[in-house]
Amino acid sequence: MSAVVIVGAQFGDEGKGKVTNFLAAKADMVVRHQGGANAGHTVVVEDRTFKLHLIPSGILYPNKISVIANGVVVDPEDLVTEMDYLLSQGITLDGLRISTQAHLVMPYHKRLDALQEGRRGDARIGTTLRGIGPAYMDKAGRTGIRVGQLKSPAEFRELVHQQAADKNRIFVEAGEEPEDPDAMADRYLSLGERLLPYLVNTPALINDALDHEENVLFEGAQGSLLDIDHGTYPYVTSSHPVAGGACIGAGVGPTRIDQVYGVLKAYTSRVGDGPFPTELAGSLAHEIRERGQEYGTTTGRPRRVGWLDGVALRQAARVNGMTGVAITRLDVLDGLPTLQIATRYRYPDGSVSADLPEDVSTLALAEPEYAITPGWDAPTTGARRLEDLPAAARHYLDRIGEITGVPVVMVSVGAERARTIVTGSLF
Repeated sequence: MSAVVIVGAQFGDEGKGKVTNFLAAKADMVVRHQGGANAGHTVVVEDRTFKLHLIPSGILYPNKISVIANGVVVDPEDLVTEMDYLLSQGITLDGLRISTQAHLVMPYHKRLDALQEGRRGDARIGTTLRGIGPAYMDKAGRTGIRVGQLKSPAEFRELVHQQAADKNRIFVEAGEEPEDPDAMADRYLSLGERLLPYLVNTPALINDALDHEENVLFEGAQGSLLDIDHGTYPYVTSSHPVAGGACIGAGVGPTRIDQVYGVLKAYTSRVGDGPFPTELAGSLAHEIRERGQEYGTTTGRPRRVGWLDGVALRQAARVNGMTGVAITRLDVLDGLPTLQIATRYRYPDGSVSADLPEDVSTLALAEPEYAITPGWDAPTTGARRLEDLPAAARHYLDRIGEITGVPVVMVSVGAERARTIVTGSLF
């Protein structure tokens, strides 16, 4: 038995979908433990590409249990759309399980998201406007509505009326039209009919699997630097993408976790606003963005790109307790004459630090100090062993291992599953 947590080591979009899909082949159960439909995983299986937002990528394998756990916020519109998409592609949903304890994203959450973001003006966070933050706010405020409450139409309708009354006061004050609670309840109860067959007590299900010595893989959304506690607050998500979030979001104790693998790109990317010390601009940024197809799976927004940030990676390795790192998109750097890795930050007062600062105002002043490493001319996409990589590429991977203090356990040199180098046993 093994319980493995996959975490993003950067700002999300690190390629966790491919790594999770790769490891899912040996898993009995794949668990999505936090986030919502604001995130996306792009998974390539043979010659087919799947874009997933809520359903774990284990669904692409037969005979796997794919769990949407209690820490996820579920938009039924998006989930049913994704279910229909998978069915249209010939993918069975027999293995899907949805937590009764997961909270619902309601239509008023999306409107509140847009209203709040608009009021921030130049201080906007850069949310996807999908209602994720407001849904988690209601959860923390103990006014949220859970998926399991769809099983009781009268109770559900009453809760919708209560919450709509509160939210409508905000909309009316803002000069907007109020929500129609009955229409909202009717729509969600109709969508709920599609979800009811999959609703279970997921903490019990997951712990039973571990008790029976099954392999369980935990996947999250976003990345460590967007964690609400350990990220670049307030430019963060509203949940915990770090490894500890898997315990809370799935209902398992920390002693049950065996391995934590951090996924990172061979460079850095970020969607949305917030400080980004190693960000690149100009033709090099455009070249990396186009090579890596750095556009959001969910929103299509172009991602900001930059050199690898070793300071941030050390922070991610610490807060996650990483036991290994999986490096993706190494092939995107093929042909670049030199590469740079930030090893510490320098500040206007002359001080230097190898640690991520506690606040974004300080981070915004940081000037990276770089270690410069040679690039490589030969393509890496054909490599299937570390020995197949150019010497300069192997040196680059070694530097990442040194900076994070964590061994490299996997290297991806292309989107396809076959374009993967594994350096040891992962499960």
